[in-house]
Amino acid sequence: MNNRSDIRDFLATRRARLTPGQVGLPTGGSRRRVPGLRREEVAVLAGVSTEWYTRLEKGHISGVSDEVLEAVARALQLDGAERVYLFELARAARPAARTAPRRRRSEVPPRVLWMLDSMTGSAAFVCNGRLDILAANALARALYSPVFTGGGAPANIARYQFLDPGAHDYYPDWDGAADVTVALLRTEAGRDPHNQELRHLVGDLSTLSEEFRARWATHNVRIHTAGTKQFNHPVVGPLKLAYHSVDLSADDAGPLALTIYTAEPGSGSEDRLRLLASWAATHQPEQARTEAPR
Repeated sequence: MNNRSDIRDFLATRRARLTPGQVGLPTGGSRRRVPGLRREEVAVLAGVSTEWYTRLEKGHISGVSDEVLEAVARALQLDGAERVYLFELARAARPAARTAPRRRRSEVPPRVLWMLDSMTGSAAFVCNGRLDILAANALARALYSPVFTGGGAPANIARYQFLDPGAHDYYPDWDGAADVTVALLRTEAGRDPHNQELRHLVGDLSTLSEEFRARWATHNVRIHTAGTKQFNHPVVGPLKLAYHSVDLSADDAGPLALTIYTAEPGSGSEDRLRLLASWAATHQPEQARTEAPR
């Protein structure tokens, strides 16, 4: 993952999706050779020179002030996740970031494992930035049993989603789920572009999956906090679950996120989630709740 090319492609794709009418510019004039805004139009909106913005879009972002980045973010109508991504790209381009000491591997604190153990009616698990499942309670291991049995340690959601044919049955909205997965990985790549394990994962998926390559090229990003997700579980059938994700990251370690899935009270999904919990109690080993193997 090259920081300069990521900056170039991200800004270019954000510019291409806007029309003059969307940003309050005249819509007439000469025919456009490519879709979206021209660089000079973005420069006007951001209050900078065309030469300066052209240089920025070529990846020269080191040393750019936060005020100017804010102006560019407004001009390109970036959402919250995209704005954070732009600032992370700028941070990673600074000389100090290139020589920063390597962070230690993300580890799940014992207190988080205790918390996972205490949750019996919800599926709860902890992931790192590259979507390795590092720890899970019994119900989460049952919910993600196809991911855990797909091979490899630790279990990785992205690998399963793009490399296991069964994922298309497991996720009823496979396209939507795949979009989210790639956007989360792209966000993490902006935050930590020198992460070798993430680079290897992206390289493998790009080589083996055309679906992944196409999505990676869009440079879409996402912050995962809350929503609903659907599963077609091989044991209990369709599940529609609400989720919330909480950041557990420490300053001296890599990112960790706790995700909790629950079903709407009184729904068919609640009944099937309870059935899955019963299945988990009789079909999973005692250590299922503990930290996943690495």
